[in-house]
Amino acid sequence: MWSAAFVFTSARQAKSSRLMLTACRNLSWTFLSLTNRRLSTRRTLISQTALCSSTSTFSSIPPSLRLLTHSRSFLSSPQISVPLHLSVQSSSSRSLSYSGHCSEKMELKEVLQVLEQLAPLSLAESWDNVGLLVEPSKPRPTKTILLTNDLTDAVMDEAETMNCDLIISYHPPLFRPIKCLVQKDWKQRLAIRAVEAGIAIFSPHTSWDCVKGGVNDWLVGGLGSGQVSVLNQVLGSTSHSHKLEFMVRSAEELSAVMEELKVCDGGMTLQLSVSRPDSSGIHVSVTCSNSALTPSVQTLLRHTAPSHSLSILKLEKPPLLGHGQGRLSVLDQPVPMETAIKKIKSHLGLSHVRLALGLGKTLESSVCTVAVCAGSGASVLNGVKADLYITGEMSHHEVLDAVAKGITVILSDHSNSERGFLAVFRERLAVRLPDTVAVVVSKADRDPLEVV
Repeated sequence: MWSAAFVFTSARQAKSSRLMLTACRNLSWTFLSLTNRRLSTRRTLISQTALCSSTSTFSSIPPSLRLLTHSRSFLSSPQISVPLHLSVQSSSSRSLSYSGHCSEKMELKEVLQVLEQLAPLSLAESWDNVGLLVEPSKPRPTKTILLTNDLTDAVMDEAETMNCDLIISYHPPLFRPIKCLVQKDWKQRLAIRAVEAGIAIFSPHTSWDCVKGGVNDWLVGGLGSGQVSVLNQVLGSTSHSHKLEFMVRSAEELSAVMEELKVCDGGMTLQLSVSRPDSSGIHVSVTCSNSALTPSVQTLLRHTAPSHSLSILKLEKPPLLGHGQGRLSVLDQPVPMETAIKKIKSHLGLSHVRLALGLGKTLESSVCTVAVCAGSGASVLNGVKADLYITGEMSHHEVLDAVAKGITVILSDHSNSERGFLAVFRERLAVRLPDTVAVVVSKADRDPLEVV
């Protein structure tokens, strides 16, 4: 809306203005009329469009644009806000229904964009090997996606049988650097098979662990609702790592110094503040990147006033709230240890777990706080005060240490603490893809250990 005051010095100018306003008003009504007519036509077309499947139809808008309509958090509801004339329905396989063509193709790069939105790879641990690990040389539409916790020979057989286009393997099948691809190494053999079959392989691993609403939030939820906090917070990235504070005697000197500093780091942010009346100069604060720190300091040392007043501060990276490794939950409703065991077995779909009761604890002892870490969680859980630890595996001595502190430990075996999340992720991924893409959880994937 425009807001302005016009003073017309002549009747001709006033008349000209009225004509201009009339023309703008007519143009606005014409635009609105055309828009309403277009929307009315679209509503008619949508109401007459036959459903392309028994559960949903999908919009013909490009996938790359459609991605922008979805939430970036795992905690978002499947009932997603979408653009005008996209209807929301519930079904066993999808909760988002699109209007338009059901024959829409989905390219690999577009699927990767969806995966990045669900769990940014930047959340993964620095030591991890995540992302696209195998990419086919000949691009093809993605029609079938297979989810697995581990990529094994049995899972690869399953993928080839269903003509899979993309395997999402929670654990990266390629982790350490390799110098050759040979058949004698089982992981390299799987990579060769994927390349020959034109199957892409993607691994999210610790990005799923760390993201809010990911594997660890799912795992701790097995014991019921509670006040959940992150054990090891993920830190955000920042382009500036240091702050330089110094003083100059005049605006002219400040201008000269800043011109030299700009050469050191074009991304610096200048913050100026005028000193108190009794001060003898102007106090300046400049942030710079790590690579620009040394040349920036050398520049300031060439000037008398800055060199005598220079102080260097290291900036901490900001925490990303809700994201990180491990979870601690203060349960809304404390439960007996025996009940906690039954709950976690049901949540993980297991008939047996391994239990080590904490010193002085019994099956009737109350569980008020529980700390979890999917996979091998000893390093994350170490030192955390809780009534119960839940993880996939810990060493003998790590279990003894926890028990001595009065902490009960439940071990499910490594992948059993992670695998159940695949079904949850399947639903969250499926609603963000067109109906032409089938998302399937592997039936061949299982933990290598079993109780006999």
